[in-house]
Parts: sequence; C-alpha cells; structure tokens
Amino acid sequence: MSLPAVLLAAGSSPSPTPGESTTPTVPTLQDAQESATNAAGWVEQNWSTWLAIGLRVLLILVIAAVLRKVVLRAITKLIDRMNRTVQTMDGTALGGLLVNVERRRQRSQAIGSVLRSVASFVILGTAALMVLATFQINLAPLLASAGVAGVAIGFGARNLVTDFLSGVFMILEDQYGVGDQIDAGVASGEVVEVGLRVTKLRGANGEIWYVRNGEVKRIGNLSQGWATAGVDVTVRSSEDLDRVKATLDEVAEQMSKEEPWNELLWGPIEVLGLDSVLIDSMVVRVSAKTMPGKSVTVERELRWRIKRAFDAAQIRIVGGETAVVADEAPDPTAAVAAPSAFSNADSPQSMAATPIAPQRAVPPTK
Repeated sequence: MSLPAVLLAAGSSPSPTPGESTTPTVPTLQDAQESATNAAGWVEQNWSTWLAIGLRVLLILVIAAVLRKVVLRAITKLIDRMNRTVQTMDGTALGGLLVNVERRRQRSQAIGSVLRSVASFVILGTAALMVLATFQINLAPLLASAGVAGVAIGFGARNLVTDFLSGVFMILEDQYGVGDQIDAGVASGEVVEVGLRVTKLRGANGEIWYVRNGEVKRIGNLSQGWATAGVDVTVRSSEDLDRVKATLDEVAEQMSKEEPWNELLWGPIEVLGLDSVLIDSMVVRVSAKTMPGKSVTVERELRWRIKRAFDAAQIRIVGGETAVVADEAPDPTAAVAAPSAFSNADSPQSMAATPIAPQRAVPPTK
C-alpha cells in the first residue's frame, strides 16, 4: 500500500449518514498506532528504491562535474601550450613569417572559449538526460520534440548556422585575425573585429564593413608572410645600362643600411633587369621583399631615392609622351611677306606687267 493511500485512510473518517450526528469523531490511540505502523511499513518497503535512485543521481552529477573539470583543464593546457610555442618562435627567422604573439593569443582564447562551451553543453546535457531517465521519465517525447524543433530551426536559420560554422572554421584555420589587411571579395580593408557570425572591416576611407562569414567565398590576406615592393624605372634607350644598374645598386645598398628601412626590408633590393625595351625608352625593374603591409611605403621611398640619384648622375627618367616646349615665342610677322611694288596698281611695274588689251580693227573710210 502506498504512503498517500495510507495517510488518506488514516486521516479520513466515514461520511455521516443523514440520520447520524455531524459531531466530529476524535481518533483513538489505536487508530494513530495503526497509521504509524502502515507508514513505517511503506518506508521499510521503498527506502531501498529511493536510496538507490538518490545514489545514482549523485553518482551521475559527480561524474559529470569531474569529467567537465578534467576536459576544461585539458583544453586550458592545450591553449597554454599553443601560446608557449608561439612565444618561443617569436623573434626567430621562422617567427618573423608568422603572426605576432598577441594575435595568436587572441585566436587561442577564441578557440578555447568555443571548445569549453561545446564541452560543457555536451557533458551537462547528457547528465541531465541521464538524471531524468533515472526517475523513469519517458524521454522519447522530449527527444522527438527537440529533434523536430532542431530541424525547424535549422531550416529557418540556415544562414545563421552557415555563418556560425564558417566563423568556427575560420578561427580554427587562422585565415585572418585582428589587424590584418584582407580582401574578402565583397569588401576589403583592415580587420577590426572577428566574430563567429560577422567580421568587421575598416575600409580605406574609414568606413566600417560588416561581412557575414557565410558570404565570404575567398579570402586574400595581405598581412601574412611577406609583401613585394616593385618599382619600374623608365629611362631613355640611349642611356648606359651599366651606369643605370650601378646607380640603382648604390641606392639599394644605402637604403638597406638605414633605419627604419633595414627593419621593413626582409630581403635585399634586387635589380631584376630590363622589363621592356621600346624605340625611345626602356624599363628597368627593381623589387624587394618587405614586411607585410609596408610594400607601398617602401615603394614610395625607393622612387624618391632613385629620382634623386638619377638627377645627380644626370640620368634622365622618361615616361609617356614628352611635351615639346619652345624656347621663345614666335614672331607673328615672320610669316608675312615684305611689301612689293606690284601691290600698287599705278606703279610702273604693275602697268608694265598688265597685259596689252587687243585693239579693235577700224574699217577703212571711203
């Protein structure tokens, strides 16, 4: 007999008939003793079941807490090892080709946050389902409802799911980070903020672009590895190539030794040779490897130094069609002929040059 039935039977009294008195009856000592005996019997019959259920729930919670703590600690150690590896490589030749320590630290923190959230959700969710199953609660309707709701949310928010998954893989693969100059196709600029759903870029004019990660089909990262600075120098075809090359080599050597260009240049400035030869000009190509994002700065400084060196060496730089500049203004009367005597119709010269008019024949007189 269950405990609620025992208590109901002990606390209830037979309903009075219409002819009987409605005076409440006081339970006797024997009735109280019988109720206590029934309750003790119910507890004695079911205590083992409730104790087993309680111990099972406690064991599930303890195992879930310990497992979650172990997994989170393992993730933390993995992230710390990644940071230590980057710090030891920073400052070396190989470390120069990698991203800086701060960016790798931000990336590792983002990865660790995602892994911790996923691990906590899986472990605690599984523990909650096991606890409900311990109380003999039918989980089939709950799981079916969750499955239907998941499918509905997946169809309704497929773009959101796509953006989230793209953001996760982008962070795991380290495609770009904060401070990088990227070309995302739909927009380009400096990365200001990296999220799991949206990436924030700052354009060349200062505008802010919000790019969904699911819309990015290709990424061009201009800040990883190294950049190339290239300068084309156009000179006259009559210039001495050996003198042109010697002047360029002198500019390259001097620039490589001065600060801060010796840090921005990651390789020697090389004169690659003639890029093209025309009838009246020829193009000499100069190239160098630079720090990522500093190629334009190096190109401008290199052009400045080459122009000054060529002016000192009297090497003329040409480009396009050269305008012809006259030394002095032309005389407007230079093309006017001098006055002539023939311009006056009454002059002897004009009269002498006038053709003689034919004379009419005069008939003889009778």
